[in-house]
Amino acid sequence: MKKILFFTMTLFATSVISAQEVSLTQTIKGIIIDEQSGNVLHNATIILEGANSQASDISDSLGNFKLRNVPIGRQAIHVTLVGYEEAVIRNIEVTSSKEVVLEIRMKERVKKLEEVVVRAGKQKSRALNEAAVVSARQFSVEEAVRYAGTRNDPSRMAQNFAGVSGANDARNDIIIRGNSPAGVLWRMEGIDIPNPNHYSTLGSTGGPVTILNTNTLKNSDFITSAFPAQYGNALAGVFDLRMRNGNDEKYEFLGQMGFNGFEFGAEGPLSSKTKSSFLFDYRYSLIAVIQKVGLTVGTGSATPYYQDINFKVNIPTRKAGTFSWFGLGGESHIKFDAIDKDNLYSTNDGSLRDRNFHSSTGVTGLTHTYFFNSTASGKLMLAVSGLDSKYRETFYNTQPDSIAFYKKNTQIKYYAGYTFNKKFNSKNQLTAGTGADFNRLKLRNDYIPNGSPVLTTLFDTKKNAVLLKSFINFAHRFSDKLSSNLGMYYQLFTLNNSQSIEPRWNIKYQFRPNQSFSFGAGLHSQAQPLEVYFYETRNAGGQTELTNKDLGFVKSAHGVLGYDINFSRHLRLKTELYGQYIYNAAVEKTASSFSMLNSGADFYFPDKTNLVNDGKGYNYGAELTIERFLDKGFYYLFTASLFESKYQGSDRVWRNTAFNSHFALNFLGGKEFKINAKTSFGIDTKIACAGGQRYTPFDFAASAAAGYVVFKENEAYSLQNDTYLRWDLKVSYARNGRKTTQKWYIDFQNLTNRKNIYIRTLNPKEGTTGVINQIGFFPNINYMITF
Repeated sequence: MKKILFFTMTLFATSVISAQEVSLTQTIKGIIIDEQSGNVLHNATIILEGANSQASDISDSLGNFKLRNVPIGRQAIHVTLVGYEEAVIRNIEVTSSKEVVLEIRMKERVKKLEEVVVRAGKQKSRALNEAAVVSARQFSVEEAVRYAGTRNDPSRMAQNFAGVSGANDARNDIIIRGNSPAGVLWRMEGIDIPNPNHYSTLGSTGGPVTILNTNTLKNSDFITSAFPAQYGNALAGVFDLRMRNGNDEKYEFLGQMGFNGFEFGAEGPLSSKTKSSFLFDYRYSLIAVIQKVGLTVGTGSATPYYQDINFKVNIPTRKAGTFSWFGLGGESHIKFDAIDKDNLYSTNDGSLRDRNFHSSTGVTGLTHTYFFNSTASGKLMLAVSGLDSKYRETFYNTQPDSIAFYKKNTQIKYYAGYTFNKKFNSKNQLTAGTGADFNRLKLRNDYIPNGSPVLTTLFDTKKNAVLLKSFINFAHRFSDKLSSNLGMYYQLFTLNNSQSIEPRWNIKYQFRPNQSFSFGAGLHSQAQPLEVYFYETRNAGGQTELTNKDLGFVKSAHGVLGYDINFSRHLRLKTELYGQYIYNAAVEKTASSFSMLNSGADFYFPDKTNLVNDGKGYNYGAELTIERFLDKGFYYLFTASLFESKYQGSDRVWRNTAFNSHFALNFLGGKEFKINAKTSFGIDTKIACAGGQRYTPFDFAASAAAGYVVFKENEAYSLQNDTYLRWDLKVSYARNGRKTTQKWYIDFQNLTNRKNIYIRTLNPKEGTTGVINQIGFFPNINYMITF
């Protein structure tokens, strides 16, 4: 024992001496591009900030630059170019194991003699899509990894933003301004993609575990309302993701172990002559190991299995443009035993059932970007995506298995689209595009209706459905202070020939160097979840009818007013007021409280037939963001959202929506401590507080009489769980070696072990009620090495 202690102390002392003697450096490189045209900019000057720094470079004819021998740690660079606003990029994390690759966008000045400086905070708070000037901000990959409680999940990271509610530990649904999470659009590399989560189902947008990998993403856009004309078939918001390119000069590797699984990643050049590169990452579930040591992750004692891949190949050419091939996909399955005391699911009739769920989802796409000249470009996009989900319930202890519920949905979607972008000058820009989603569907659902012993088919179909989409957007800058976007979006659904023409407009006025007002308005629409169109019912003659097939788009008019002020380059305040009016929502033909606006936060959708576009809804609220960007190792973020969300069913009664929790508050903060030149230590914390989830009360007398759970539908969503409260605390440690970087962290989630309610249950036969709580105290441990 003494020998081991002596050896450990010697090793530690040696590492400290080594840290003091060796000065580790790395390379920062990247590309400079014009924000409006997307073309490369040459002759830009790039300088590393610091009194003792001599690192600088000038971008070449391809826009590339390289700063060598940059000391590890947090760094900042300044980029200047005649006729363009200066860009300052701060808090670049430089490690010894991986080169830093940046994409820096610069905006051309309208007044060439006016000096305009774009500070780091200002760039970060502004969306990458210059047409998104309201209710939009950048999603930073570095923040997604840094923030406590996010589990390296982009969806959970977005739940910290103003206007977003996420008071459900079991799923990562993004609930924006009281809207259903089914109204969120996911996009990758300019292509609309299926639900990027494990255990996903057709039409849903969330799940327990993400397929997305923060190690393969780069900064992206998150938009919560009044989004510009480039986006459609969505009511709530847009997550516009971008995948980074692999290093085109050096092979680099990654190994990681944590909540999201065992992970291996690799990247590097395919050809040093063409600057082509690859990026690949694979993960396999670690949850089974966590459960075996007696900890819970919010899914009961059932063991979830999943695996996923993310990849991208980038091939630039000198004359034929740039080709990119990307993909992501995942497979997942889980089994819940009927007699499992931790089973999170109950049945309406109190019967015991075994449950099996399997899901596979993925997308792969090919893009080709070509510049006709320095100011005009086109992008061709081709993709195929697929989703296959299967869920089966069987009555416990029956031979052979007696099926109580069976659902299998398969969707194959082919996409083709083209976008054209033209920058006329520093003031005017035109962007237009068109595309088509060709859906091949194979859907089946058998179930036993409440009060019936007979297995009944809800739908069994093999159909095709096409969604045609087009848009045009004109951007005009009246000056460096005043800019506006005017656009139009159009879509047509060939299944029933529903169509929608949607104007969009926004304006931003930078009335002082550090202050601005913004306003945006627009019309938005969305198709129903695809399976809903094919629900079957029997008419009086016994014939099958698809009573939902002619449902049109649900529509929503958005309006947003925003104010933004930067008190300094590190401190920012933003507030927004918004209103949304929803109409043509799907409700029942006969008078009831039902509306499809309340669905989307579960794995499946209500089995309602005879729906019509006669429902309404509205959302309004106010939001506040106070953010200190990372400076001298310290940051914090405070967001507050106050909102009201109501809907009207076919009974014409206004009620709270399922997502009307009224408020959401988040506070995040953290501090990095530099121990020596190689080593750092960090503490991050998060406190989340939100209104409890809404629910409909049980009708105990009717349930006892019927033998299955009956709700008081006339009191839909009239009750609310207690306030959701959760505190997370994260401790991290990082160490740089000569060619490796190792990072450890332990994230203590729900540190106080607060019992937030997940679901309420009723056994109609026994008349007993119960609650199942969300995740308790859970330490999420993660280790990563890059080399």
